[in-house]
Amino acid sequence: MTVSLPRTTAVDAVIAVLAEAAQARATVVLSGHVQPDADALGSTLSLADALRRRGARVLATFPDPFTLPPSLAWLPGADGLVPSSAVPSSPDVFVSLDAASPGRLGELAGLLESAGTSVVVDHHISNSGFGDVCLIDPGVPATVTLVATLLDGLGVTLDSRLATCLYAGLAADTGSFRFGNTRPDTHDLAARLLATGIDHSDISRRLFDTAPFGWLGLLSQVTGRAVLEADVGEGLVWTWSSTAEAAEHGLPGEQLEALVDVVRSTQEADVACVLKGRDDGSWSVSLRSRGGTDVARVAMALGGGGHRLAAGYSSFTDREATIASLRAELRAA
Repeated sequence: MTVSLPRTTAVDAVIAVLAEAAQARATVVLSGHVQPDADALGSTLSLADALRRRGARVLATFPDPFTLPPSLAWLPGADGLVPSSAVPSSPDVFVSLDAASPGRLGELAGLLESAGTSVVVDHHISNSGFGDVCLIDPGVPATVTLVATLLDGLGVTLDSRLATCLYAGLAADTGSFRFGNTRPDTHDLAARLLATGIDHSDISRRLFDTAPFGWLGLLSQVTGRAVLEADVGEGLVWTWSSTAEAAEHGLPGEQLEALVDVVRSTQEADVACVLKGRDDGSWSVSLRSRGGTDVARVAMALGGGGHRLAAGYSSFTDREATIASLRAELRAA
């Protein structure tokens, strides 16, 4: 049964579970969501490293497909990740990080029930709570901020290795501190991480400013067919691509994730949308808001979730039906 607790109590409850597991040298499996981003991966790697230092037997993984894009594969500890098939079916503790729902854990979702204790650490507003012990705080900009609090509670000193993973997640989910989800304590945490001696410019360059040459060709095609619909809600700009189109430019499908952050710069539209066609014919829909629209509410109405300014969902209809459903929800918002 899920335990719903106030923030301070929830932090203490999670720390107690993890500290006990470490002291007992228990087996702890940690996972972020499918196709992990910097926040999910940074949270997983930093907490895994910390628990190993405390004595736990740790396996860090993420759901299939078990492939990391080059922009994330360099993070400290990424080379120690194991495929989901390599983790025990009934670990002592399972920790879900940055996953808004069990479905985001793919084939690992069963560990929520089979583990001795399941822990959920997340910051998505759409997370209704699952697992045995939950630390869910939609008020923080990234799950790594919650992990930093857990590291403090576990008595693990921040060093450059841990700080690199945490800073990557923090920079990614705040848009390099440009998004409206930053708070004074966000910058306090950033200062603590910088004080360990990390090269923040190198981290940002690897995350945001490094891409294969083929990216330019893909970007040209996708932005060239963007559509502005100023009369939909507070303005909608949208475009589409697919894993097949990415492959034509020599790019992995993960490269499509960066498209929405280019499209969102459109001044005339409050909401930016990118439809990303998958190999099975479905669409992964990414939404961003400039502040006037709660895209988490829109995404939840369409079967997904996320944050007020950044959300997403999956659609199993064709492209025109998918964008028509989005228009309808935006007009109702």
